[in-house]
Amino acid sequence: MRRLPTALLVCALGVSLDAQREAAPADAWPQFRGTPALTGISSSAPPVQLRVLWTHDLGTLIDASAAIVDGVVYAAGGDGDLVALDLRSGELQWSYRTENLFGESSPAVAGDTVYVGDLAGVFHAVDASTGELRWRFDTASEIKSSPVVVNDLVLVGSYDSHLYGLDAATGEKRWQVVTNGMVHATPAVHEGLAYIAGCDAMLRAIRVTDGMEMYAIEAGAYTAASPLIHDGRAYFGTFDNDVLAFDLAGRERLWRYTDEARQFPFYSSAALGEGTVIVGGRDKFVRALDMETGEVVWAFQTRARVDSSPVVAAGRVYVGSGDGSLYVLDAATGEKLSEFEAGAGIGASPAIAGGTVVIGTQDGTLYALGE
Repeated sequence: MRRLPTALLVCALGVSLDAQREAAPADAWPQFRGTPALTGISSSAPPVQLRVLWTHDLGTLIDASAAIVDGVVYAAGGDGDLVALDLRSGELQWSYRTENLFGESSPAVAGDTVYVGDLAGVFHAVDASTGELRWRFDTASEIKSSPVVVNDLVLVGSYDSHLYGLDAATGEKRWQVVTNGMVHATPAVHEGLAYIAGCDAMLRAIRVTDGMEMYAIEAGAYTAASPLIHDGRAYFGTFDNDVLAFDLAGRERLWRYTDEARQFPFYSSAALGEGTVIVGGRDKFVRALDMETGEVVWAFQTRARVDSSPVVAAGRVYVGSGDGSLYVLDAATGEKLSEFEAGAGIGASPAIAGGTVVIGTQDGTLYALGE
Protein backbone atom coordinates (compact mmCIF):
# COMPACT_ATOMS: atom_id res chain seq x y z
CA MET A 1 0.00 0.00 0.00
CA ARG A 2 1.30 3.47 -0.92
CA ARG A 3 2.66 5.75 1.75
CA LEU A 4 1.66 9.40 2.05
CA PRO A 5 4.38 11.99 1.52
CA THR A 6 5.89 13.35 4.72
CA ALA A 7 3.44 15.82 6.25
CA LEU A 8 4.37 19.46 5.88
CA LEU A 9 3.61 22.04 8.53
CA VAL A 10 0.88 24.63 8.13
CA CYS A 11 1.49 27.86 10.04
CA ALA A 12 -1.23 30.16 11.27
CA LEU A 13 -0.04 33.08 9.15
CA GLY A 14 -1.70 32.08 5.88
CA VAL A 15 -0.06 30.07 3.08
CA SER A 16 2.04 30.84 0.04
CA LEU A 17 0.44 30.39 -3.35
CA ASP A 18 2.60 27.42 -4.31
CA ALA A 19 2.59 25.67 -0.94
CA GLN A 20 1.65 22.02 -1.11
CA ARG A 21 0.24 20.75 2.17
CA GLU A 22 -0.78 17.29 3.23
CA ALA A 23 -1.52 17.60 6.93
CA ALA A 24 -2.26 20.23 9.52
CA PRO A 25 0.47 20.44 12.17
CA ALA A 26 0.11 18.56 15.43
CA ASP A 27 -0.60 21.71 17.45
CA ALA A 28 -3.02 23.56 15.15
CA TRP A 29 -6.17 23.20 13.07
CA PRO A 30 -6.39 26.70 11.55
CA GLN A 31 -9.32 26.22 9.14
CA PHE A 32 -12.02 23.89 7.85
CA ARG A 33 -10.45 20.54 6.83
CA GLY A 34 -7.15 21.63 8.40
CA THR A 35 -5.28 22.65 5.25
CA PRO A 36 -5.89 24.87 2.21
CA ALA A 37 -6.08 21.77 -0.01
CA LEU A 38 -8.85 20.51 2.32
CA THR A 39 -7.11 17.19 2.96
CA GLY A 40 -8.72 16.54 6.35
CA ILE A 41 -5.48 15.20 7.88
CA SER A 42 -4.00 16.09 11.28
CA SER A 43 -0.42 15.37 12.38
CA SER A 44 -1.70 15.12 15.94
CA ALA A 45 -2.27 11.77 17.66
CA PRO A 46 -5.48 11.85 19.70
CA PRO A 47 -6.31 8.75 21.74
CA VAL A 48 -8.43 5.85 20.56
CA GLN A 49 -10.61 5.96 23.67
CA LEU A 50 -12.01 9.45 24.10
CA ARG A 51 -13.12 11.02 27.35
CA VAL A 52 -14.60 14.45 27.97
CA LEU A 53 -12.00 17.04 28.98
CA TRP A 54 -14.51 19.90 29.04
CA THR A 55 -17.70 21.13 27.42
CA HIS A 56 -19.02 24.56 26.51
CA ASP A 57 -22.68 25.38 25.86
CA LEU A 58 -23.11 27.58 22.80
CA GLY A 59 -26.87 27.59 23.22
CA THR A 60 -28.08 26.24 19.89
CA LEU A 61 -27.09 24.17 16.89
CA ILE A 62 -23.36 23.86 16.04
CA ASP A 63 -22.88 23.00 12.38
CA ALA A 64 -19.39 24.43 11.92
CA SER A 65 -16.00 22.92 12.63
CA ALA A 66 -13.85 24.69 15.22
CA ALA A 67 -10.42 26.20 14.58
CA ILE A 68 -7.51 25.63 16.98
CA VAL A 69 -4.43 27.89 17.02
CA ASP A 70 -1.89 28.65 19.78
CA GLY A 71 -3.80 26.64 22.37
CA VAL A 72 -7.08 28.45 21.72
CA VAL A 73 -10.30 26.98 20.30
CA TYR A 74 -12.42 29.28 18.12
CA ALA A 75 -15.99 28.06 17.63
CA ALA A 76 -19.16 29.50 16.11
CA GLY A 77 -22.64 28.65 17.40
CA GLY A 78 -26.01 28.85 15.71
CA ASP A 79 -27.26 31.73 17.87
CA GLY A 80 -24.57 34.08 16.60
CA ASP A 81 -21.75 33.71 19.09
CA LEU A 82 -18.12 33.31 18.11
CA VAL A 83 -16.15 32.23 21.17
CA ALA A 84 -12.50 31.75 22.08
CA LEU A 85 -11.80 29.01 24.64
CA ASP A 86 -8.63 27.69 26.22
CA LEU A 87 -7.90 24.32 24.63
CA ARG A 88 -6.77 22.71 27.89
CA SER A 89 -9.34 24.06 30.34
CA GLY A 90 -12.25 25.24 28.22
CA GLU A 91 -12.13 28.60 30.00
CA LEU A 92 -13.88 31.33 28.03
CA GLN A 93 -11.44 34.01 26.85
CA TRP A 94 -13.91 36.14 24.92
CA SER A 95 -17.23 36.05 23.10
CA TYR A 96 -18.15 38.02 19.99
CA ARG A 97 -21.85 38.34 19.16
CA THR A 98 -23.02 38.89 15.58
CA GLU A 99 -26.78 39.29 16.22
CA ASN A 100 -27.19 36.88 13.30
CA LEU A 101 -27.18 33.09 13.09
CA PHE A 102 -24.18 30.95 12.21
CA GLY A 103 -24.48 27.99 9.87
CA GLU A 104 -21.72 25.81 8.48
CA SER A 105 -19.11 28.51 7.90
CA SER A 106 -16.18 27.39 10.05
CA PRO A 107 -13.77 29.97 11.52
CA ALA A 108 -10.34 30.34 9.95
CA VAL A 109 -7.42 31.86 11.88
CA ALA A 110 -4.51 33.61 10.19
CA GLY A 111 -2.03 35.78 12.03
CA ASP A 112 -3.97 37.62 14.72
CA THR A 113 -7.40 37.51 13.07
CA VAL A 114 -10.36 35.11 13.07
CA TYR A 115 -12.56 35.07 9.95
CA VAL A 116 -16.09 33.65 9.70
CA GLY A 117 -19.33 34.20 7.79
CA ASP A 118 -22.93 34.17 9.06
CA LEU A 119 -26.36 33.33 7.68
CA ALA A 120 -27.27 36.98 7.14
CA GLY A 121 -24.47 37.17 4.57
CA VAL A 122 -22.05 39.12 6.77
CA PHE A 123 -18.39 38.18 6.80
CA HIS A 124 -16.58 39.07 10.04
CA ALA A 125 -12.89 39.64 10.79
CA VAL A 126 -12.32 39.55 14.56
CA ASP A 127 -9.20 40.19 16.64
CA ALA A 128 -8.00 36.76 17.81
CA SER A 129 -6.78 38.09 21.16
CA THR A 130 -9.63 40.38 22.18
CA GLY A 131 -12.69 39.37 20.17
CA GLU A 132 -13.12 42.92 18.88
CA LEU A 133 -14.43 43.44 15.36
CA ARG A 134 -11.75 44.58 12.91
CA TRP A 135 -13.89 44.79 9.81
CA ARG A 136 -16.96 43.29 8.14
CA PHE A 137 -17.97 42.69 4.56
CA ASP A 138 -21.59 42.31 3.46
CA THR A 139 -22.57 39.85 0.75
CA ALA A 140 -26.07 39.63 -0.69
CA SER A 141 -27.02 36.27 0.82
CA GLU A 142 -26.14 33.72 3.48
CA ILE A 143 -22.60 32.42 3.94
CA LYS A 144 -22.12 28.71 4.55
CA SER A 145 -18.74 28.47 2.83
CA SER A 146 -15.76 28.47 5.18
CA PRO A 147 -12.97 31.03 4.60
CA VAL A 148 -9.48 30.15 3.42
CA VAL A 149 -6.57 32.58 3.86
CA VAL A 150 -3.88 32.77 1.18
CA ASN A 151 -1.05 35.21 1.89
CA ASP A 152 -2.84 38.56 2.42
CA LEU A 153 -6.10 37.46 0.82
CA VAL A 154 -9.11 35.74 2.35
CA LEU A 155 -11.44 33.72 0.12
CA VAL A 156 -15.09 33.01 0.91
CA GLY A 157 -18.16 31.96 -1.04
CA SER A 158 -21.73 33.23 -0.62
CA TYR A 159 -25.19 32.09 -1.58
CA ASP A 160 -25.32 35.25 -3.73
CA SER A 161 -23.46 33.08 -6.31
CA HIS A 162 -20.08 34.76 -5.81
CA LEU A 163 -16.65 33.73 -4.62
CA TYR A 164 -14.96 36.75 -3.05
CA GLY A 165 -11.28 37.62 -2.68
CA LEU A 166 -10.96 40.13 0.18
CA ASP A 167 -7.94 41.95 1.59
CA ALA A 168 -7.25 40.06 4.82
CA ALA A 169 -6.19 43.21 6.71
CA THR A 170 -8.90 45.65 5.60
CA GLY A 171 -11.78 43.66 4.08
CA GLU A 172 -11.50 45.60 0.84
CA LYS A 173 -12.83 43.58 -2.09
CA ARG A 174 -10.02 42.75 -4.48
CA TRP A 175 -12.13 40.67 -6.82
CA GLN A 176 -15.29 38.60 -7.13
CA VAL A 177 -16.24 35.72 -9.38
CA VAL A 178 -19.85 35.04 -10.29
CA THR A 179 -21.03 31.45 -10.82
CA ASN A 180 -24.34 30.06 -11.99
CA GLY A 181 -25.42 28.92 -8.54
CA MET A 182 -24.99 29.34 -4.81
CA VAL A 183 -21.39 28.97 -3.60
CA HIS A 184 -21.88 26.62 -0.67
CA ALA A 185 -18.59 24.72 -0.60
CA THR A 186 -15.28 25.92 0.79
CA PRO A 187 -12.63 26.70 -1.84
CA ALA A 188 -9.65 24.36 -1.93
CA VAL A 189 -6.38 26.13 -2.75
CA HIS A 190 -3.47 24.49 -4.54
CA GLU A 191 -0.61 25.98 -6.59
CA GLY A 192 -2.20 29.40 -6.91
CA LEU A 193 -5.66 28.21 -7.89
CA ALA A 194 -8.84 28.07 -5.83
CA TYR A 195 -11.14 25.19 -6.72
CA ILE A 196 -14.87 25.45 -6.04
CA ALA A 197 -17.35 22.67 -6.70
CA GLY A 198 -20.78 24.21 -6.59
CA CYS A 199 -24.49 24.29 -6.98
CA ASP A 200 -24.12 24.97 -10.72
CA ALA A 201 -22.66 21.46 -11.18
CA MET A 202 -19.25 22.81 -12.21
CA LEU A 203 -15.73 22.49 -10.79
CA ARG A 204 -14.10 25.87 -11.34
CA ALA A 205 -10.42 26.80 -11.08
CA ILE A 206 -9.97 30.46 -10.06
CA ARG A 207 -6.61 32.22 -10.06
CA VAL A 208 -6.10 33.53 -6.53
CA THR A 209 -4.09 36.61 -7.45
CA ASP A 210 -6.78 38.28 -9.57
CA GLY A 211 -9.93 36.13 -9.57
CA MET A 212 -9.55 35.05 -13.18
CA GLU A 213 -11.39 31.83 -14.00
CA MET A 214 -8.76 29.61 -15.60
CA TYR A 215 -11.01 26.72 -16.50
CA ALA A 216 -14.15 24.87 -15.54
CA ILE A 217 -15.01 21.18 -15.63
CA GLU A 218 -18.56 19.85 -15.80
CA ALA A 219 -19.27 17.79 -12.69
CA GLY A 220 -22.77 16.93 -13.85
CA ALA A 221 -24.43 17.27 -10.46
CA TYR A 222 -25.30 19.76 -7.72
CA THR A 223 -22.48 19.74 -5.18
CA ALA A 224 -22.40 20.87 -1.55
CA ALA A 225 -19.22 19.04 -0.53
CA SER A 226 -15.88 20.82 -0.71
CA PRO A 227 -13.23 19.36 -3.03
CA LEU A 228 -10.17 17.53 -1.74
CA ILE A 229 -7.12 18.34 -3.87
CA HIS A 230 -4.23 15.88 -3.95
CA ASP A 231 -1.58 14.95 -6.52
CA GLY A 232 -3.22 16.90 -9.34
CA ARG A 233 -6.66 15.48 -8.70
CA ALA A 234 -9.92 16.67 -7.16
CA TYR A 235 -12.27 14.41 -5.18
CA PHE A 236 -15.79 15.27 -3.98
CA GLY A 237 -19.27 13.86 -3.54
CA THR A 238 -22.49 15.17 -5.10
CA PHE A 239 -26.25 15.29 -4.64
CA ASP A 240 -26.51 12.90 -7.57
CA ASN A 241 -25.48 10.15 -5.11
CA ASP A 242 -21.95 9.75 -6.36
CA VAL A 243 -18.31 10.51 -5.54
CA LEU A 244 -16.18 11.85 -8.38
CA ALA A 245 -12.47 12.00 -9.12
CA PHE A 246 -11.09 14.46 -11.69
CA ASP A 247 -7.69 14.82 -13.29
CA LEU A 248 -7.04 18.56 -13.18
CA ALA A 249 -4.34 18.68 -15.86
CA GLY A 250 -6.39 16.66 -18.33
CA ARG A 251 -9.65 18.24 -17.08
CA GLU A 252 -11.42 14.94 -17.27
CA ARG A 253 -13.24 12.60 -14.93
CA LEU A 254 -11.17 9.63 -13.80
CA TRP A 255 -13.87 7.67 -12.05
CA ARG A 256 -17.34 7.82 -10.56
CA TYR A 257 -18.45 5.83 -7.53
CA THR A 258 -22.13 5.20 -6.88
CA ASP A 259 -23.94 2.57 -4.84
CA GLU A 260 -26.86 1.51 -7.01
CA ALA A 261 -28.53 -0.16 -4.03
CA ARG A 262 -28.38 2.93 -1.81
CA GLN A 263 -29.15 6.16 -3.64
CA PHE A 264 -28.32 8.89 -1.14
CA PRO A 265 -26.41 12.19 -1.55
CA PHE A 266 -22.87 12.82 -0.33
CA TYR A 267 -22.76 16.02 1.73
CA SER A 268 -19.59 15.20 3.69
CA SER A 269 -16.25 16.44 2.35
CA ALA A 270 -13.65 13.74 1.77
CA ALA A 271 -10.45 13.15 3.76
CA LEU A 272 -7.20 11.82 2.38
CA GLY A 273 -6.33 8.33 3.56
CA GLU A 274 -3.43 6.08 2.59
CA GLY A 275 -4.25 5.40 -1.04
CA THR A 276 -7.90 6.16 -0.35
CA VAL A 277 -10.38 8.99 -0.03
CA ILE A 278 -12.65 8.63 2.99
CA VAL A 279 -16.13 10.15 2.91
CA GLY A 280 -19.43 10.01 4.77
CA GLY A 281 -22.80 9.56 3.09
CA ARG A 282 -26.42 10.27 3.85
CA ASP A 283 -27.02 6.52 3.56
CA LYS A 284 -25.42 6.21 7.04
CA PHE A 285 -22.11 4.83 5.72
CA VAL A 286 -18.52 5.99 5.95
CA ARG A 287 -16.54 4.64 2.99
CA ALA A 288 -12.92 4.45 1.94
CA LEU A 289 -12.58 4.52 -1.85
CA ASP A 290 -9.46 3.57 -3.76
CA MET A 291 -7.94 6.78 -5.14
CA GLU A 292 -7.04 5.17 -8.46
CA THR A 293 -10.22 3.24 -9.22
CA GLY A 294 -13.02 4.47 -6.96
CA GLU A 295 -13.63 0.94 -5.72
CA VAL A 296 -14.76 0.47 -2.13
CA VAL A 297 -11.88 -0.55 0.15
CA TRP A 298 -14.09 -0.65 3.22
CA ALA A 299 -17.44 0.62 4.45
CA PHE A 300 -18.67 1.25 7.99
CA GLN A 301 -22.34 1.74 8.81
CA THR A 302 -23.54 4.17 11.47
CA ARG A 303 -27.15 4.57 12.63
CA ALA A 304 -27.95 7.85 10.81
CA ARG A 305 -26.75 10.09 8.01
CA VAL A 306 -23.09 11.16 7.99
CA ASP A 307 -22.82 14.82 7.00
CA SER A 308 -19.76 15.28 9.23
CA SER A 309 -16.51 15.39 7.26
CA PRO A 310 -13.99 12.83 8.55
CA VAL A 311 -10.52 13.66 9.84
CA VAL A 312 -7.60 11.24 9.57
CA ALA A 313 -5.06 11.26 12.42
CA ALA A 314 -2.53 8.65 13.59
CA GLY A 315 -3.90 6.02 11.21
CA ARG A 316 -7.44 6.52 12.49
CA VAL A 317 -10.61 8.16 11.19
CA TYR A 318 -12.59 10.48 13.48
CA VAL A 319 -16.09 11.21 12.19
CA GLY A 320 -19.47 12.20 13.59
CA SER A 321 -22.91 10.91 12.71
CA GLY A 322 -26.46 12.15 13.03
CA ASP A 323 -26.97 9.25 15.44
CA GLY A 324 -25.18 11.30 18.12
CA SER A 325 -21.87 9.43 18.15
CA LEU A 326 -18.32 10.31 17.23
CA TYR A 327 -16.69 7.21 15.76
CA VAL A 328 -13.02 6.25 15.77
CA LEU A 329 -12.24 3.85 12.92
CA ASP A 330 -9.11 2.13 11.70
CA ALA A 331 -8.19 4.08 8.55
CA ALA A 332 -6.87 0.97 6.78
CA THR A 333 -9.72 -1.44 7.53
CA GLY A 334 -12.72 0.59 8.70
CA GLU A 335 -12.91 -1.42 11.91
CA LYS A 336 -14.58 0.48 14.75
CA LEU A 337 -12.02 1.13 17.47
CA SER A 338 -14.25 3.18 19.78
CA GLU A 339 -17.41 5.26 19.92
CA PHE A 340 -18.12 8.39 21.94
CA GLU A 341 -21.82 8.99 22.52
CA ALA A 342 -22.53 12.73 22.62
CA GLY A 343 -26.28 12.33 23.05
CA ALA A 344 -27.20 14.70 20.22
CA GLY A 345 -26.74 14.51 16.47
CA ILE A 346 -23.41 15.52 14.97
CA GLY A 347 -23.33 17.29 11.63
CA ALA A 348 -20.21 19.32 12.34
CA SER A 349 -16.74 18.08 11.50
CA PRO A 350 -13.99 17.35 14.03
CA ALA A 351 -11.05 19.69 14.63
CA ILE A 352 -7.93 17.96 15.96
CA ALA A 353 -4.83 19.51 17.55
CA GLY A 354 -2.68 18.91 20.60
CA GLY A 355 -3.99 15.37 21.00
CA THR A 356 -7.51 16.75 21.45
CA VAL A 357 -10.64 16.31 19.34
CA VAL A 358 -13.04 19.27 19.38
CA ILE A 359 -16.54 18.68 18.03
CA GLY A 360 -19.89 20.46 18.25
CA THR A 361 -23.35 18.88 18.38
CA GLN A 362 -26.85 19.81 17.28
CA ASP A 363 -27.88 20.67 20.82
CA GLY A 364 -25.22 23.39 20.99
CA THR A 365 -22.63 21.56 23.08
CA LEU A 366 -18.97 21.89 22.17
CA TYR A 367 -16.87 18.93 23.37
CA ALA A 368 -13.13 18.69 23.90
CA LEU A 369 -12.19 15.01 23.93
CA GLY A 370 -8.85 13.44 24.82
CA GLU A 371 -7.24 11.25 27.43
